[in-house]
Amino acid sequence: MLLKGLKVIEYATYIAAPGAGGLMSDWGADVIKIEPPGGDPIRRFFDTIGSDIAENPVFDLDNRGKRSIIIDTAQDEGRELVRKLVQEADVFITNVRPGGLTRAGLDYAALSAVNPRLIYANVTGYGLEGPDVDRAGFDVAAFWSRSGWARLTAPKGVEPFPIRTGVGDHITSLSTVAGILAAVHGRHSTGKGQHVDASLLRAGTYTLGSDMSIQMRFGRLASTRPRFEAVNPLANFFQCRDGRWLTLLPRQGTADWPGFCQALSLEALQHDPRFATSKARRENGPTLVALMDEVFAARDFADIASRLDAHDLVWAPVQSPAETIADPQFLAAGGMTQIDDGQGGSKASPSGPIRFPGIPEATKRSVPTPGKDARAVLAEAGFSAEEIEGLLANATVAEKL
Repeated sequence: MLLKGLKVIEYATYIAAPGAGGLMSDWGADVIKIEPPGGDPIRRFFDTIGSDIAENPVFDLDNRGKRSIIIDTAQDEGRELVRKLVQEADVFITNVRPGGLTRAGLDYAALSAVNPRLIYANVTGYGLEGPDVDRAGFDVAAFWSRSGWARLTAPKGVEPFPIRTGVGDHITSLSTVAGILAAVHGRHSTGKGQHVDASLLRAGTYTLGSDMSIQMRFGRLASTRPRFEAVNPLANFFQCRDGRWLTLLPRQGTADWPGFCQALSLEALQHDPRFATSKARRENGPTLVALMDEVFAARDFADIASRLDAHDLVWAPVQSPAETIADPQFLAAGGMTQIDDGQGGSKASPSGPIRFPGIPEATKRSVPTPGKDARAVLAEAGFSAEEIEGLLANATVAEKL
C-alpha cells in the first residue's frame, strides 16, 4: 500500500487521534498503538453504555491493522521507553493533553530533540494555545457544541441534541491525516520534521465553514427551519405515498425550477407569479411545499425517482443505516470492507473515505488484543530478551490487560 514503510507511534485513546492512525494503517503504515494499563477506554464502549455485547465494532473501525503495546507512562522507565520507540519513527500521534505531555517529557520539543525528522501530531479539543488548552474536549463538546454546530443544526424552537457517535471525531481524524501527509511531503525537501496541530474545535468550524463565512462577513445567519419554513422550499424533504422519504437539492440559480415543475406535473406553477422567481418561492414557501406534498403523497417512491431522473435533477433517498449498507451503489463504491477476525474468517466494517483505483481492496489486518505485540515491538527497538523480561516483570510493559 501507499504508506508502506512509514512507521507511526500512536499514543492516544478514544476516536479522533486513533482514527487518524487507523486510516494510515489501512493505507499500509506500520502503526504501533501505545495503550495505558487497562487498555484504551474505547475498548469498553458497550460496557460504558450498559450493554454486555462482547464484540466492539466501534474500536475495530479505528484500530484494525495496528500493533498494540501497553506501557505504563506513569513510570520514568515507561516514558523513556516511549522516547526510545520514537527514535526510529516517522510520525507520532497523541491526544494526551498538552500539559500532561510537557510534564512527562513527551511534548513536541522533547521528542523532536530525540528525532529531528519526527512529524508530531497533537490532536486536542481546543488547540495548543489559549486559556482552554488543557480542557478535555470530546466531539459533542468541542466539535459540536462550542463550534456552533449544535445551535445552528437544531431547527427553530427545538432543544439542542447531540451529534451521533464519533462524527466530529472522524472528521478530525481526516484533518489530522491531511496535516500529517502534508508534513511528510514537506520533509522530503527539508529533511526536517514538523509539528501538526489538529483540534476538534477548528475542524468543527471549518466543516461549518460556509455558514461560518457568512457569519463572519455579515454578522448573522438564517436559522435551520422546519420544512414549511425552509429558506428554499425546493431544497427540502418530501414523503411519497408508500412512506419513503427523499430529499431534493436544486442547483444554484433558477435553472432547475422548470425541471421540477415538469417532473412533478406542476407545469401550471412554472410561470405563476407566486413561484416564478427564487424570491417569490421563498416568500410563498409554505404554499409551495403544501402543493408539492400533494404530488408526493399521490405517487410511490419509484415513480417519483424515475421522473426526477428523467430531468437530471439532484435528489437522494433518505435512508436508515440498515438501508444504506444494503444499497447497491454504496457497495459498488466500496463503502464496506472486511477485517480479518484472526480465526480464519472476517467481519464487516466501514471503509475509509478514500479509494485508490488500481490497488485491490484487500481484507484489512486484524484488530490487536491489548499488548499483543509488546515483545515484537521491543525486540525491533533493540531490546534484548533479558531487557524485555525485565520490563514485563516491572509492569512497565504488559502483554495483556
